Amino acid sequence: MNRIDAKFEELKRNNKKGFVAYIAAGDPTLARTREVVLALEQAGADVVELGIPFSDPLADGVVNQRAAERALKNDVSLADVIELVAGIRLESQIPLVFFTYINPVIRYGMQRFVDDAAKAGVDGVLALDFPPEEWGDYKKLMDARGLSIITLIAPTSSDERIKMISELGTGFIYYVSRTGVTGARETIEDTVGAQVQKIRSFTDKPVAVGFGISSREQVQQIHKAADAAVVGSAIVKKIEETGDDDTLAGVVEEYVSSLIP
Repeated sequence: MNRIDAKFEELKRNNKKGFVAYIAAGDPTLARTREVVLALEQAGADVVELGIPFSDPLADGVVNQRAAERALKNDVSLADVIELVAGIRLESQIPLVFFTYINPVIRYGMQRFVDDAAKAGVDGVLALDFPPEEWGDYKKLMDARGLSIITLIAPTSSDERIKMISELGTGFIYYVSRTGVTGARETIEDTVGAQVQKIRSFTDKPVAVGFGISSREQVQQIHKAADAAVVGSAIVKKIEETGDDDTLAGVVEEYVSSLIP
């Protein structure tokens, strides 16, 4: 069974809600990223999203953009991140999702990407700018290798589109809590609960909510409505502030532990 499916089944069985953590792979270095992933697991994260460095991350806010820039300055490639996952798998079985734009995947080669990602131990892929209408053989390749296709649903998505995305996606549904780019916010949109209920009218797949979550109280608020909360920019900011330092893993572990109810 895919690690993502197994984790959400475990959470449901234990009447718990999940915590999904996003970090940019290669920021500040690949070696530190490995340490941070293990620290996130120790802190209680259930799933880790690894952002693939990309030069034009249109959906990312300034914090995540800077993280991608730092990784690119280190010449971190998609191949490097796949190799990183293989190394993490020697120490951890935490579910890992690639958070990427489609350009790096196309450049790498779709078939090769799916095969190499699966072999390394990746569990799912969220390709932000890759609409289902253009998937072609992508879904067949992903399904064949047991990789989850994490799909995004936005506040502006129509009922028809929510139904289609819910049916095609696997692993979990990622609901974007607001329009715009990633980045921490002081408040959560009032419509989140109603929107999650609408999504659940089309699917029984787990629903995670992200974009803008940066406090324990906000995580608790999301947990009342959804199956998991996603925190990214707030963690990436901690990584940026600490930098390439031996204390980084401990700083991240302590911070994320404070966010999880």
